[in-house]
Amino acid sequence: QVQLVESGGGSVQPGGSLRLSCTASGNLRYVYVMGWYRQVPGKQRELVASITKGDSIRYTEAVKGRFTISRDNASRDNAKNTVYLQMDSLQPEDTAVYYCHAAQSVLDDEYDHWGQGTQVTVSS
Repeated sequence: QVQLVESGGGSVQPGGSLRLSCTASGNLRYVYVMGWYRQVPGKQRELVASITKGDSIRYTEAVKGRFTISRDNASRDNAKNTVYLQMDSLQPEDTAVYYCHAAQSVLDDEYDHWGQGTQVTVSS
């Protein structure tokens, strides 16, 4: 079982910054990628950024150069892992609910785990 707990959302003016954190706990042994998605009402959830166990990073085009994803594997036994999303130069179009995601592969099965979501609002 994998649990994801997010923090760090809030309201900010255009051009401001926020840092999201997602702490993953539980059996993380087969988690191979973690990342952040976002969703606005009426639209599909979209990938913002992801980082693999081997530190391969991917960003959606709209956030390249403004957002930075990083991770901290604080536990040697894979019982805890924290992923951060540093968001700079925020714009109103970044307003969304941001969800932490972890993908886990066990034998031939794939499992997706989601956090509860955190609201990010960019407005003047």
